[in-house]
Formats: sequence, structure tokens, C-alpha cells
Amino acid sequence: MRIGELAARAGVSTRTLRYYEQQGLLPARRASNGYRQYEESDLRLVSEIRSLLAAGFTLDDARPFVDCLRAGHADGASCPESVAVYRRKLAEIDAEIRTLIRLRADVADQLARACPGCALSTEATNDRSDQRELRRAGAARRQAGTGRILGGLVPALQDDRADP
Repeated sequence: MRIGELAARAGVSTRTLRYYEQQGLLPARRASNGYRQYEESDLRLVSEIRSLLAAGFTLDDARPFVDCLRAGHADGASCPESVAVYRRKLAEIDAEIRTLIRLRADVADQLARACPGCALSTEATNDRSDQRELRRAGAARRQAGTGRILGGLVPALQDDRADP
């Protein structure tokens, strides 16, 4: 198939395919007329690359997965090099989470100093996620109106839940 057909089937632009080729991720085969020619297996390579990029991986991260597919494996994640990329990426994400937790604690401390009458409370929602809510300690919840956040620039949200 030619580049336009591959691009349409993969849901990317021809420019993207040429970039993947330039980066060595997509093989460049040329017909006698100079047009790029692609095989069905190249669609799988592009799909793998797009999936990894959507999950936050870089093109360099995608290399071992592409190489694994090119080597004939049914799954790009079945090679040891791909597993190593997964492990490294998880370690990076864990480090980012720890950094965000520290930043959140710093901002919560700043808020506590800036608004001594305010308290952070944790309430579980129906989906069991952790939701943080700013409430005036001892005061009734505000209905629609302007909140104290950002000097009143952010409107308060109406809360339909019953007070505990």
C-alpha cells in the first residue's frame, strides 16, 4: 500500500509516517517509481507506536516494541527490552506521583497558613475515589456564590449533599 492509504488506515497524517521513517521506526521501501510502499505489518507498527505515545511513552521508548514486532513477535511487549521500558516508565511515574504528593502537601500547608479558619476534609465519593473539599470550619456550606479561592475569582460550587 502507498503512504496515503497507510495514513488513512492508521488514522495519522502522511507527515507523521514520514517522521516515523526518518526516526527509523518505520521501514522505507520504495517502488520503482520512487513511491513509498508499505505492507500490512507496517500498520501494526504504526498502531503500536500510536498506542505507546497515547500512554505517555516517547518515540525512543517505542523503539524496543517496534523492534520486537519486526522480529516476528505477535506482541511488541513480549521482548525483554520492552519489559525493561515498562519498568523504567513505571518508576518514572512513581517518582512523579511522589513529587506531586509533596507539592500537594506544600500547597495544603500554604493554604492552612493563608486561611486559618479553613480545613481540608477527605470524603469518599460513590466511586471510592479520594475527593478533597475546602470547607469553612464550623460554618454551613455555601450555596452558589463566590468562594475565597483566588481572591473570589473562582465561583463556589453548589453542594447538594446533606451535611453530616
